[in-house]
Amino acid sequence: MPKSADAGARDRVAISNRRARHEYFIVDVYECGLVLVGSEVKSIRDGRANLSEAYARIDNGEVWLYGMHVSPYPFSRDNPDPDRKRKLLLNRSEIDRIVSKLTEAGLTLVPLKVYFENGKAKIELAIARGKRQWDKRQAMAERDAKRETDRAVRQHNRGGE
Repeated sequence: MPKSADAGARDRVAISNRRARHEYFIVDVYECGLVLVGSEVKSIRDGRANLSEAYARIDNGEVWLYGMHVSPYPFSRDNPDPDRKRKLLLNRSEIDRIVSKLTEAGLTLVPLKVYFENGKAKIELAIARGKRQWDKRQAMAERDAKRETDRAVRQHNRGGE
């Protein structure tokens, strides 16, 4: 049965970690599979998950996601622990590349967003370096300056019509 055009849009529901881009410089991004239990999939599709305190770690050559809270699905009796660790699925070459990059001081694995692609749960995992307070202020100042220039350009274009 072919999928309609709307099915592709519904399939990519995302839960994003908005704080991650504010707190970290993103060095590299990987797409990983995410091992979930059935009721967790339903909760994530409903947008009932939280990535704000989540992080990833490599244990015994496998990548694990810690701290991702998935609220229990209300219509299921057998809900797993909402804060359990979840396995991430990556190729061995990608895991080796991540391990070699993480040997550099100050780098960590941070989840950016969870989404569905072709019915499978995926997570966007980033190798990131923490920002210092002045980095955050500088980014806010750049955003404000860009907003002001965009506003000035729009006003100039409206006046010139």
